[in-house]
Amino acid sequence: MTHLSLLSYHLFADVRCSVWIGALLAVFIWCGQAESADKSSPQLQVAAARFGITPSKVIKTNTAKLAKEARIAGPLKTTVTLLDDGKAMVCCICCDWVKIPRNAMQLFRRALAIELAIPEDQVIFFASHNHSDTSLILDESGGFEWGLPPYEGPPAQLNEIGHELLDHLLASVKTLKSDLQPATIWWSVGNEDRITYNRKGRRADGSTFLMREEDRIQQGTDFRGDIDTQAPVIVFKNERGEPIVAWVQFTGHPVTSFSPEEPVVFGDYPAIACDYLGKKLGDGENEVPVAFFQGCAGDVNSKEMFRGGVKRAIEFGEMLGQSYVAALPNLKKSERGDLDFAFSVAKLPLAELPSEEALRRDLAEIEDFIRRARNGDENALHCVGLNFPRDLSPEYRAGLVDRVRMWTEWALEIRQSGGDDPLPEHLPVSLWIVRVGDIGLAGMPLEPFQGIGRQIRRDAELPLVLTCGYANYTMGYIPDGPNVNDREYMSSFHRYSASENKSIRPRPPLKVPGGDVIAQETVRILNQMAGESVE
Repeated sequence: MTHLSLLSYHLFADVRCSVWIGALLAVFIWCGQAESADKSSPQLQVAAARFGITPSKVIKTNTAKLAKEARIAGPLKTTVTLLDDGKAMVCCICCDWVKIPRNAMQLFRRALAIELAIPEDQVIFFASHNHSDTSLILDESGGFEWGLPPYEGPPAQLNEIGHELLDHLLASVKTLKSDLQPATIWWSVGNEDRITYNRKGRRADGSTFLMREEDRIQQGTDFRGDIDTQAPVIVFKNERGEPIVAWVQFTGHPVTSFSPEEPVVFGDYPAIACDYLGKKLGDGENEVPVAFFQGCAGDVNSKEMFRGGVKRAIEFGEMLGQSYVAALPNLKKSERGDLDFAFSVAKLPLAELPSEEALRRDLAEIEDFIRRARNGDENALHCVGLNFPRDLSPEYRAGLVDRVRMWTEWALEIRQSGGDDPLPEHLPVSLWIVRVGDIGLAGMPLEPFQGIGRQIRRDAELPLVLTCGYANYTMGYIPDGPNVNDREYMSSFHRYSASENKSIRPRPPLKVPGGDVIAQETVRILNQMAGESVE
């Protein structure tokens, strides 16, 4: 080989070696960047548990006003989901209660937050608003406030069932911390239009009324009106593709098994639907935990209110469960796998009190109604824009209107005093907002009309948003703008905010735009979350 040839060979070899070295370095650099990206990109981890409590006796039910022993037809169930992406942790608890007393809720959330070492706001309870539940505290005088914040009731004294629920909750989160596993998020939206109806009716003169079951039947046995038929399903899967937990939502008060004067303890249709889906997702031996999130059901009921009983509630639950199962083949994977959380407050504008003349007129009508109802008048059904089902006894109806009497007397006293003590101009409403992957979760501590949820879903820049009432506690019914000035039970619920406890300040009426303010604030935060990139 000549010197030139040798030189050329060595030059070629050096170049070839340099190319290979460069290529190897590029691979190493790429791998290092990928590994670094994997470490910096949030990886969602999920764990869940579901348990039931079957009371041996019922001290009191939350919604039965008359003292009567409740029939225990089944357990009240709770599903706990723990979500953690390394940057944020959120604990969602979904339970078969109508509402948990505010002071008990404070106790529960604080205990779980301490156990999980997270801020209390990141522990969120969601009630199915199942009226067929049981009390959790011994003294309810300070547990349910419907008036103006701040709420400063006495500390909760848990009864036996309250202690049992707290023990189960603490045991669950202790286990879930070590059970967290990487998860992907899959979602689909089913449809269910058979089990609910819109319970707000409108007369020819424009006045509104609570559509009782007897009114609904007059419209046709299958009447439903304007309802939200969406039945979303979210499935969190582990690395083997197995479901860890499923979240479901639907919109409608579970009042099919509920009867105020014949109380029963039962999870109603939400619990049945969760169990139905859990079995379908399970392996034949073990059910997958399923959590139910109640929608904006302020003006939507399950059919056969006060009449259907446990049997019909089971049938409705199976129908809803079938709708969830039918949505499973269409599950699609969330493009994102991280977690975000925000707490905010929406300020709803409050209106002036009615005039002294209008209040005096209402008070006279109220006192006449209470007198007739307590004398057993079965035709005592209408009072100051309210109407009541014949399924309720006259005595029970009188008790309901008595709360409105207290509010009217309070408002009249304010008017007569000349307004020396000015009322607040806004009602502050707490909001708990979560984004898990591509899915938004809006928690509202009230009974929102479905128009509020529809605004959020319409304007939020996320593929799916679960709009949920009954988060952590409930401030009662809050209507959207078009329903603010009506007089039927749901729209004028502020009149139930008076109490014999004089430390609770009643709530003035809302004014337009009412609950639309909640939708606007929720959308603002969700869209901010939707626009955030995952680093």
